[in-house]
Amino acid sequence: MNEKLLEGKILDAIDKCMGRVSVAIDLPSRSIQINNDTPYSAASLIKVPILLEGFRQAEEGGIDLNEIVLVPIEDRVGGAGVLSTLSENMSLTVEDLLTLMIIVSDNTATNLMIDRIGAEAINNLCNSLELKHTKLSRKMMDFLSMEQGYDNLTSASDIITCLRILDQSPLYSEQSRERMLSILHQQQFDTKLPARMDRERVFIANKTGELPGVEHDCAIVRYEEKTAYIAVLIDGLGENETARNTIAEIGKLLYDYLAKPDL
Repeated sequence: MNEKLLEGKILDAIDKCMGRVSVAIDLPSRSIQINNDTPYSAASLIKVPILLEGFRQAEEGGIDLNEIVLVPIEDRVGGAGVLSTLSENMSLTVEDLLTLMIIVSDNTATNLMIDRIGAEAINNLCNSLELKHTKLSRKMMDFLSMEQGYDNLTSASDIITCLRILDQSPLYSEQSRERMLSILHQQQFDTKLPARMDRERVFIANKTGELPGVEHDCAIVRYEEKTAYIAVLIDGLGENETARNTIAEIGKLLYDYLAKPDL
């Protein structure tokens, strides 16, 4: 499958989806961009720049990844994650919280990291990386702020930039890049982009996002010497299941392009 055929098949998959869809894919030889600069509610994709800022501060000595952070019961919030279900006060390291923020999209861990890292610092990082649409405006599960018009935003092109920086940028040491990539690789939510890939043949490191009417996923995908970066963002949904299927189909098309080029 060549790049032109891949793009055509992706457009066919998008046509079957009832929502508004954006796709950005950076391939070894070219890019596929479909509504890639359209802003969306970020949902949990906002956790990718939070991860980047956490490791940036760790490299500069602003925080210690081994620093112990209290997880008080009164600061726990619902939605995705595990910390809200535990019965006692506990303490975890910064790196543990960043890991939970990504691999199970833990909202309590995310809010604690926003407090520790600083919302202003996270937004300053987004600006320094020249992200056009990405902004942190509220904590996780803060529906009152959402009702007042404050939401976290991003776009497919911005997320691709974040993935490339996480994987390649000299802004971070090789050790930090490897640790961030390892966290994304341990992702527990694999029903979208990775769902129809043979995980024994490809390496995938991904981060999902979802809200009512919103489904997102982004990933770094490697097959042998080839690496692709992909972000699929969908909103305007009456129900979410069809969008999850659309994202899984796009993931399968990318997998076939990388691992089965003769199709």
